[in-house]
Parts: sequence; C-alpha cells; structure tokens
Amino acid sequence: MPAKKQGLYANIHAKQERIKNGSGEHMRKPGSPGAPDKEDFDKSAKTAKSKKQSH
Repeated sequence: MPAKKQGLYANIHAKQERIKNGSGEHMRKPGSPGAPDKEDFDKSAKTAKSKKQSH
C-alpha cells in the first residue's frame, strides 16, 4: 500500500524545521511561483482533522 501524502501544513512545518536546523533553504514569498495561495489553504482547511479537546 502506498504511503499517504503529507498535507500542506505538515509540509510547511517540516520545511520550517529543516530551515531551523540549517538546511540553507528558504520559504517562498507569498505570490511567488510554487508558493501556496489562499485557495490551497482553504482546500487544506476543509480536509483538516479536528483537534481533540483535553480536559
């Protein structure tokens, strides 16, 4: 069975972690080619899992 693709937020957080650890990468500026746009974030929000509340 193929591995499930990571979501938008998982990819963003993974890249931020790589940058923090000195990978030399950088985040794309909003509006640049290949950067996620508002539609990508809206689509991701529709499929996001809700967080369980802890009491």
